[in-house]
Amino acid sequence: MPSSWQPSPARLLPANPSLYDGSVLSFWVAIVWLGIITVRSCIHLLAPDGGAQSIATIDVTAAAGGANIVAIFGQWGAIQLLLALLLWVLLLRWRGTVPLVLLVFTLEPVFRGLAGYLKPVTTMGTAPGAALNWLVLPVMAFFVYLSLCPARR
Repeated sequence: MPSSWQPSPARLLPANPSLYDGSVLSFWVAIVWLGIITVRSCIHLLAPDGGAQSIATIDVTAAAGGANIVAIFGQWGAIQLLLALLLWVLLLRWRGTVPLVLLVFTLEPVFRGLAGYLKPVTTMGTAPGAALNWLVLPVMAFFVYLSLCPARR
């Protein structure tokens, strides 16, 4: 638990990124969530349909665009995997970046929600990303806050 509930925004870009004195719980939440993101990335990259139909319930049988949807999901997975690898390096090598990594996790659902609003996708059901998007936001925001507060050691 924090020794003080007063967050310090300076911890987002610490002078010494190898030192992290925030909540250990925030660190482990970041590790678990990044593991989930890494698996999601691999599914988009490696699944035959990129997860487009099997997970996101997007109809990929359309003759004029189904293969393109699958290709875009695969490319999206490749980009997600690169980002996940970079975040793994930050978390494991420079633990002081935990607040910054958690902030990225917090902003992702906001930007995906905005993209979905601006360019809606028609699905046959509710994709897990859409179902969890707005649940993840307050949870990650809480852990960003917690990570910005100095912890008791």
